[in-house]
Amino acid sequence: MATLKNGQFIGSLDCGTTSVRFIIFDQHADIIAQHQLEFPQYYLHPGWHEHDADEIQQHADKCVEETMKTLESEGWSKDSVKAIGITNQRETTVAWSRKTGKPLCRAIVWTDSRTKNTVAHYEHKLQTEGIQVSPGVWKNGKDGVEALRRITGLPLSTYFSAIKLRWMIDNYPEVTKAHDSDDLLFGTVESWVAYNLLGGVEKGVHIGEVTNASRTLLLNMTTLKWEPSLLEFFGLRNSILPKLVSTSEVYGNVAYGPLKGVPIGGLVGDQQAALIGNKCLSEGEAKCTYGTGAFLLFCTGDEIVKSTHGLLSTVAYQAGPNAKPVYALEGSIAVAGSAIKWLRDTMHIIDTAAEINILAAKERDSGGVYFVTAFSGLLAPYWDPGAAGLLIGVSQYTNPAHIARATLEANAYQTRAVIESMKLDSGNDLKHLKVDGGMTNGDLAMSVLADIGGFDVVRPEMRESTALGAALCAGAAVKLFDWDLTDPASLSQVNTKGTRVFTPDLAETDREQRWQNWQKAVERSKGWDEGVDA
Repeated sequence: MATLKNGQFIGSLDCGTTSVRFIIFDQHADIIAQHQLEFPQYYLHPGWHEHDADEIQQHADKCVEETMKTLESEGWSKDSVKAIGITNQRETTVAWSRKTGKPLCRAIVWTDSRTKNTVAHYEHKLQTEGIQVSPGVWKNGKDGVEALRRITGLPLSTYFSAIKLRWMIDNYPEVTKAHDSDDLLFGTVESWVAYNLLGGVEKGVHIGEVTNASRTLLLNMTTLKWEPSLLEFFGLRNSILPKLVSTSEVYGNVAYGPLKGVPIGGLVGDQQAALIGNKCLSEGEAKCTYGTGAFLLFCTGDEIVKSTHGLLSTVAYQAGPNAKPVYALEGSIAVAGSAIKWLRDTMHIIDTAAEINILAAKERDSGGVYFVTAFSGLLAPYWDPGAAGLLIGVSQYTNPAHIARATLEANAYQTRAVIESMKLDSGNDLKHLKVDGGMTNGDLAMSVLADIGGFDVVRPEMRESTALGAALCAGAAVKLFDWDLTDPASLSQVNTKGTRVFTPDLAETDREQRWQNWQKAVERSKGWDEGVDA
């Protein structure tokens, strides 16, 4: 048998919402080996979405095993992997036992909305009792809402982890018992996967990373410490919380399997990982990941920018245990790729998602048609749960190509709306938008985005930006390839192959006229289902 070569590679374990993948990168971000597996989704009742945390771990282990086999079959030794990073679906909440190391119930996924009543309870508590902002000083009502936003960067919502955890304690006797008897460990997915890889119950390494912690409603974003007043507010024990760690440091070595002995050097939430993977490390740089929905993160540097225009403030990354945190503004768009799926699966206008670009290219414009894709209300920056989907400007001239084009334009208008809010909040103009995700495969979709946004759109050839972000964190932690998150120039050779820039080609007067029309269309879609106070 031929001797295996020893290379220098970084592994990335990407634990998403529906699948896990393990990817091995070289120093230029070329993929050397990879394996991906989907894991089960559980929907027990309307609005419920659960994962089995053990299944996530089993799928992660299997992906590692298969990727390492591929690596060796390509002629490289296992020792070529010098460190690994982990990135994960954020906000998904795991509760497990300190004594057994086993989950106490299924994980509640970030999309789950069963906790509406829990949110209503804490909204009432915030209005009446409020939160203690310093010894003996309480803020309630409007001041309480403002204080919570100032401490965490977040509003009360079903989205965030503390609310999900509270629901578990209130509704699952085994979680209640574990909390009361000090046997409960709480974590988001990176915390759970790291716990297992670093030795499980035997070693008891219970850590949580700051970008994920900034999505729990329990982290003080300024001090990067757990906030005692919020633990008190939600009635949670301090001992259930993981020890906070930075985004890029060596947390320990993998305890078993083909990666045994390899350091884990990066932990980071998926949207922040994509920001790092797109190398948006400096103030004023932004990326948007276009999947089912779209997530736009705008780096604000070492300043927490408080949004007054419907965005969230979040931790972007912390480049090491003693590094200053870098912050970002985040805007979430509910419908991106799912509008194309609707055209394909429900309306049967196209047979494959890729076909939308071919159909839309048959017309130069949308023929005056605007499509507000408010399938379940509108998120950032409009925040109108009662908004309804709207096709307006339809005439006898309208054909399927116009509707296809209006769908691509809807994505671009919503992106621009979030970016306009980011400019107002941060006072920074956007240099260019870096993109990744399935929808970015279409050249026409990207040209439309550049035209309507009025900015350059930068699309790399290798678009596994989330996995790459975790790899960059791990590489920097073990000082491989001289990567340094605090020095963007050190990453100048990473993922440069085949990068394409789409530049605006539309006259400014046309762009502004269409933007005005889009805003009129949004206004008409708002408040359709105003809801009834039962």
